[in-house]
Amino acid sequence: MRKREATGDGTRVGERRARPELCAKVTAVALHVLSHPLVDDTFAGLRDRRTPCDEFRRLAYRVALLLVAEATRDLPTQTSVVETPLEATTVRRLAARVVAVPVLRAGVGMLEAFLDLVPQASVGYFGLERNETTAVARRYYEKVPANLHDAVVFLLDPMLATGGSAVQAVDGLRERGARRVRFLSVIAAPEGVALLQAAAPDAEIYTAALDRGLNERKYILPGLGDFGDRLFGT
Repeated sequence: MRKREATGDGTRVGERRARPELCAKVTAVALHVLSHPLVDDTFAGLRDRRTPCDEFRRLAYRVALLLVAEATRDLPTQTSVVETPLEATTVRRLAARVVAVPVLRAGVGMLEAFLDLVPQASVGYFGLERNETTAVARRYYEKVPANLHDAVVFLLDPMLATGGSAVQAVDGLRERGARRVRFLSVIAAPEGVALLQAAAPDAEIYTAALDRGLNERKYILPGLGDFGDRLFGT
């Protein structure tokens, strides 16, 4: 899968450009924006307000698969030998300890795709609830595996808007010893990327779309609406 690193222009062809003053704060080192025709085709349905809940779920699963495949591209492997029906051959198997941590509730929509590709992964949860007036997230639940220091931890949250929830979640993982954190989002705004990179410069960010910015209510534009509401039909 081709991958586009964020430069000064995080938009796709046909989308409005993100504001230059915000994009200037987004560095390319740890930001990976997917560039693939299947991602573009999937987003056509995700963005469409007419897409029904069942179809939105199918599309969310599809884009999550593409994200997980890209974000796990460089996981370490080790060799072993198996017998094919014809002869012995050397194969490679994952050697990393992998932990997936969806942020409740919308991040649950990315978990099925993750486990379909990495079924041996352990799973933890962070519960973060955004105050719709202040846009500040409150942590209300957490349950993650112990001893994260030797794991590659994938934080799953489909929307990286202001970045406040992402920073809280990454901080929570750091408190539990996580050293390698990768943040996976379906859609992101430059404001959220910049905040997360400032707070956790060594955390890699993978997103399927980098939109132009936030409106006055801190929603991503052009965006796709509230991912959790559309996923769960609420």
